[in-house]
Amino acid sequence: MDHHQHAHPTIPNRPMSRRSMLKALAASSVAVGLGAAIGTTAGAAVGSIPGAAPSGGRNRLVPVNRIGIQLYSVRDKLSGANSIGFRRLFEELSDIGYSQIEFAGYTQGGAGAITPQEIRQLLDDNGLQAVGSHRTLTPANIDAELDIAEILGTPFLGQGGAVTNNHTEAGWAQAAENWNLMGEKARARGIKLYSHNHAGEFHYLTDKPDTRRYDYFLANTNPEWVFLQLDVYWAFVGKHQAPGFEPIDYVREDPRRFPLLHLKDGKINPNSGNGYDIIEFGAGDINFQEFLSATRDRGQRYGLWEQDNAATAAVPPNPANSLGNAARSYDAIAALRG
Repeated sequence: MDHHQHAHPTIPNRPMSRRSMLKALAASSVAVGLGAAIGTTAGAAVGSIPGAAPSGGRNRLVPVNRIGIQLYSVRDKLSGANSIGFRRLFEELSDIGYSQIEFAGYTQGGAGAITPQEIRQLLDDNGLQAVGSHRTLTPANIDAELDIAEILGTPFLGQGGAVTNNHTEAGWAQAAENWNLMGEKARARGIKLYSHNHAGEFHYLTDKPDTRRYDYFLANTNPEWVFLQLDVYWAFVGKHQAPGFEPIDYVREDPRRFPLLHLKDGKINPNSGNGYDIIEFGAGDINFQEFLSATRDRGQRYGLWEQDNAATAAVPPNPANSLGNAARSYDAIAALRG
């Protein structure tokens, strides 16, 4: 793999990478000890780290310490014989500036077998936090999945696919019952269970055509046990296919239930049934500045970048490289201001 050059001249005063910051903090522990010996406060010693980015930027719509990535976006780097493995991938993502990792699986292809404990160590080594995971969850496997989530130290555990493929009221009622059961177990272990949407959730129940599936799920799951991750792109596709709602209203009206967002951009395409084509963040037509500004408690939830086609699509003249898209998208998210 060509090593990605993390030089972004269009973004002034780019903060030092998280790994560099960790090294600087480790080195500063010596200065802190010395400062204490001569009467200097530890806070002053740490604050004087050369190159450290200021903690300001209150008007950021997504604080830099809440910008994460769904690894599905860079799945090509973890699959097949040419997998670079979690170690190198985490180094790359940390250097870009990402703070959180949302998993799409726990394997790394040709890089070899790896355990959740080993993945956790690599996260820690690179100053990264596991924030969530997309798994296929059932009442039969929820305990084992929660075990892994505890090892990784993630506060959230989720599912990327639909909670059910039976779109009758009975089908969604059974799904809500299962998720309440699993969510109660998760809460007992200090983890929040969440469901991720595509466009279909905003369509209607087949035998109750005045009820959106998403609304039914929200109304019939316990808000203390079951949370949601709004994929903004797919919500806009849902609005295109089944109009009559605004995606932002879900977050604005029930902010506690949406601790995670998928920041996925789309370019309008009237010839597509989706109404949009997925594109790297900042190059599309979804007004994220407006969307994120409209949340009552902006900055309080995690913004996770995802681009399903990052390995094969790039805005010219950029070459197709999922890590290149990851870096440009990170900069675009970090640049958002209220």
